[in-house]
Amino acid sequence: MKQTTNTILMIRPVAFRMNEQTAVNNYYQKVLDDLTPETVNFKAVQEFDAYVEKLKSVGVQVIVIQDKKEPDTPDSIFPNNWISFHETGDVVLYPMFAENRRLERREDILDVLEDKGFEITEIMDYSSAEEDNVYLEGTGSLILDREFNKAYCALSPRADEELFIEFCEDFDMSPIIFEAFQTVNGERKAIYHTNVMMCIAETFAVICADCIDDKKERKMVLENLKADGKEIILITEEQVNNFAGNMLQVRGAADKRYLVMSNSAYQSLTKAQIDKIEKHCEILHASLDVIEACGGGSARCMMAEVFLPKVE
Repeated sequence: MKQTTNTILMIRPVAFRMNEQTAVNNYYQKVLDDLTPETVNFKAVQEFDAYVEKLKSVGVQVIVIQDKKEPDTPDSIFPNNWISFHETGDVVLYPMFAENRRLERREDILDVLEDKGFEITEIMDYSSAEEDNVYLEGTGSLILDREFNKAYCALSPRADEELFIEFCEDFDMSPIIFEAFQTVNGERKAIYHTNVMMCIAETFAVICADCIDDKKERKMVLENLKADGKEIILITEEQVNNFAGNMLQVRGAADKRYLVMSNSAYQSLTKAQIDKIEKHCEILHASLDVIEACGGGSARCMMAEVFLPKVE
């Protein structure tokens, strides 16, 4: 199994704003009082389009789906939480914490992929778990090491342990379970998505080990990464607050690898950290200031990786 793909699905927003339903446990969201909702969406679309152009300019295949006005889905720009695509031809649909995010699941997106020659053999739908208030938010909650068949998950209100283990059994992956925290107003609170504090690339991993308060769990996570030959690049909680954990490695033209992140993530890194990353691949970064502030998500959350096989 490959860890990286050159095909990315992205959703172009039509009514992006701060989602009041997710703000209850996403402590990265901010209210931008001086901007009207129309201005917020306008700026988000500008950031989105520039980001897509940047990816395309290095040869990443980007499938852009235009969002619809109805139903109201302020977070549709983050498709990786509700869907994931696998080399087996499997498509996975995930149970979402916020009721208005459940409306993001759109079957017509699968039709678009099939029209483009991708093969879908089975749809694994875990979304009925929502009826029991059980959630697992895609590759926000799960960091997949596809090559080594491991899945890393920081438990939170949006990442249920039993459902995570069920996913791992269904996809024959080893579950790596831990808890990760951030300091909010002097209190340690669960980080809502694993992908804000760690990223696994082919030959390295970026991780905030300081978020894992339990020493045994921290050691276990780092040992798993080391066992798979990953160089570990440590980041701080302050850098996590600037979305430095929310990165994704992709392939561009001629199979060249890039680590994609936002400007704020890049600007928070030290020269030593950048040098370590650039030993493995080039860095690609784009301005996502409004999307990060209102959405509480960043570059990685905006990309759903397409690993589906092509029809011969």
